[in-house]
Amino acid sequence: MRALISVTDKSNIKFLGRELESLGVEIISTGGTLQVLHDCGVDAKDIEEVTNFPEILDGRVKTLSPMVHGGILYRRDNKEDLKTIKEQDIEGIDIVVVNLYDFESALKTNDSEQIIENIDIGGPTLIRAAAKNFKDVLVLTDPKDYEELINKLKNKEVDYKFREYLAAKAFSRTAYYDSLISRYFIEKTGLDSEVYTIGLKKQSKLRYGENPSQSADLYSDDFVNSYLSNIEILHGKEMSFNNYNDLNTAIELSVELGKNSVVAFKHATPCGAAIAEDIYNAYLKTYEADKVSIFGGIVVVNGVVDEKTAKLMNEIFLEVVAATNFTEEALEILKSKKNIRLLKVDLNLNKTDKDIKYLNGKVLIQDRDNGKDAFELVTNRQPNSDEINDLKFAMTVCKYVKSNAIVVAKDGQTMGIGGGQTSRIWALESIEHNYDKDFKGAVLASDAFFPFDDCVELASKMKISSIIQPGGSIKDKDSIEKCNEKDISMVFTGQRHFRH
Repeated sequence: MRALISVTDKSNIKFLGRELESLGVEIISTGGTLQVLHDCGVDAKDIEEVTNFPEILDGRVKTLSPMVHGGILYRRDNKEDLKTIKEQDIEGIDIVVVNLYDFESALKTNDSEQIIENIDIGGPTLIRAAAKNFKDVLVLTDPKDYEELINKLKNKEVDYKFREYLAAKAFSRTAYYDSLISRYFIEKTGLDSEVYTIGLKKQSKLRYGENPSQSADLYSDDFVNSYLSNIEILHGKEMSFNNYNDLNTAIELSVELGKNSVVAFKHATPCGAAIAEDIYNAYLKTYEADKVSIFGGIVVVNGVVDEKTAKLMNEIFLEVVAATNFTEEALEILKSKKNIRLLKVDLNLNKTDKDIKYLNGKVLIQDRDNGKDAFELVTNRQPNSDEINDLKFAMTVCKYVKSNAIVVAKDGQTMGIGGGQTSRIWALESIEHNYDKDFKGAVLASDAFFPFDDCVELASKMKISSIIQPGGSIKDKDSIEKCNEKDISMVFTGQRHFRH
């Protein structure tokens, strides 16, 4: 048997080389891998002795030879193939051990020359050739498989199933690798490609999905460097499917609200949000916005959690607290509860610019909702400066509530959040019925236009003083007239913010 070994990741390569050699396998190698094998006493042959041609173009060409690929690709049970390799004096290669240039790390340098030079050509070609001929050639792309290979070779247990498993892994690796290269060029050129590829890397197995009956895994998109790319788990058990899903949206809202903001999320929608002069008061306002729903929820803090805030947080059960940082005293307090998860998050990163939804056989890809709201006064009464601030705050929160969405807010604090209703008036009614609060002087935000003036009528009953909504209904006039009648100010943004 002959093995070709050419790897960028040299983990366990000494072990593999020694074990293969002890089994009588002849080893061919290249460049740095060859040197490592020689240094540990493995008598590996230089690839040039096989190709009868030197490595050229700074290593861009070294294994691209019929002497190599003929030895990999010929079918051992095909008479014509056997005749051909004999005529061409080609020797078979039965094991191919290859992993690829580190294109992912090169991407992070933003150095275009380094990125291009880390586009591997020979590696993927070797892997694909060996994987195509998997019934005759063993292809290894993952150092974690080396030990199993050796054990199977020693025990003569290399079967079709194992070969097929290695081939599946090999094609997955090259597909992922090419997806990164494709996305690099698509983003660089702005190409509206008819083919869109996303390579994902499994990060961990989750305990279960949205429900215990559903299995789930966490994958990372290493092409993206955003909020969840660099979370640091400081304390607590592993995150769940629902934790990650809620955290993602909660962070986006927190970032949009800005420094000294705190948001609480439950079931993929905000249950409370606030901004204040400091984190303690922002958390207190968020908690008081909905003392019931925050229990068992996720809290994201755009700032540092201090001792005083941690003591207040510790009075209830929270699933996750994520913040830009924690003081040592705060960590000590919060860690007293073993089931809480504490995360440090870099909120200075940018969110991804695409929103992707996988359907049954179809995939929807859209731009993120980053549209800028206008601020057009359409009523006789003008909002005062405090109301203007609250209108902008309420609409920001409203963007992250499941449609149909209504948010009532005052003094930088949500007073009621109604979402997920099939009727807009029902969303507002849910706030009136479920929140025992004095709404006098509060503002109201709606993620889409009012089809009727019923929401204005109810807002007046609740003593709400100002409304912000996109406008655009054929019955906008009715709502405007009702606002003028009730002495409510209203502004149009021109931007709808559905969230489904």
